[in-house]
Amino acid sequence: MDLLLMTPGPTRVPEGVLAAGAMPMIHHRTDEFCRMLASVIERLGPLFGASGDILPLHSTGRGGLEAAITNLCSPEDEVVVCCNGRFGEMWAEIAEAFGVVTHRISLDWGVAVDPAEVEAALLAHHHARAVLLAHSDTSTGALNDIAAVARICRSAGVLVMVDGVSSIGGAPFRFVEWGVDLAVTASQKCLMSSPGLAFVALSQRAWDARATSRLPRSYFDFEAIRKSLARPRPETPGTTPVHLFAQVSAALDQIGAEGLDQVHSRHEEMAQLARIGAATLGLSPQCPGLHSLSPTLTGLVAPPGVTPALIREHMKARGILVARGLGRYESTCFRIGHMGDIRPADVRRTLDALADVLNAARR
Repeated sequence: MDLLLMTPGPTRVPEGVLAAGAMPMIHHRTDEFCRMLASVIERLGPLFGASGDILPLHSTGRGGLEAAITNLCSPEDEVVVCCNGRFGEMWAEIAEAFGVVTHRISLDWGVAVDPAEVEAALLAHHHARAVLLAHSDTSTGALNDIAAVARICRSAGVLVMVDGVSSIGGAPFRFVEWGVDLAVTASQKCLMSSPGLAFVALSQRAWDARATSRLPRSYFDFEAIRKSLARPRPETPGTTPVHLFAQVSAALDQIGAEGLDQVHSRHEEMAQLARIGAATLGLSPQCPGLHSLSPTLTGLVAPPGVTPALIREHMKARGILVARGLGRYESTCFRIGHMGDIRPADVRRTLDALADVLNAARR
């Protein structure tokens, strides 16, 4: 039985995208693939809201976050990291692994990043090189105010680096308008493709930081990737995962056919369906203090006497996979992803199955 993947990634890969990944192999140094590569990079621009460089990395989104650190930072640089979810915390851990001094703020997973706290942290740590935060954090369902944080960073002369892995392509993102310096996304979420590709957008300020950074990098060297893309026949420095690019290309075709504004509206509609439907079933939100919610994920508290593990097990028996809670929420919560190729009908099916599971458990 094929499971309906109502998770925060990997998400369902639509048939046309799957078929693109099953095409006969083409060599990554041929004109045919070079045209595909250039087309993918160009069509990603509107999803980021970016007009400058977008680099492909042969990795998952986590590799993109690591590459951001190694390309823009030096040993003993200071960064401020907003840790109001698992993925903010993960970025802090990556920075620390490379000897970057990390100042953690926004430690409460139950609320969004407070721009005033960012401003206070930059005043306290006036040597900070960058502020790191997630746009949408799928451990909580928070949608952080990137525009407000970026304004503060610009005033302080500090880079702002954004994890957009679970938002770009599903929620509006305005790289240029907001003044973001670096943003990362990946293939397996709103781009509705298989895992294995990350994409990084950079501002000129980020490139200036890259020119003076001293952390080691090799395979994920942004300058080497940019030079390869700038050739008359664009390439990547290493062997390219051709079929993953073919999938992303087909996914971008589908996004283009639907229209990006409509894609964003569909994600918001699904989020509203999930929240209203869950409330109708008597379920409470995982983070009731959140006032800015991601359109790509809904976190819910399991009702008294019913464990999240039981809910997930019985949902799976009904052909639907939902995600466990993360960190401090693992024993009490579960999460419903609604991103990428997921449609409102899938959310309704999930809510109907959830109603059956809860009714059976309460008998």
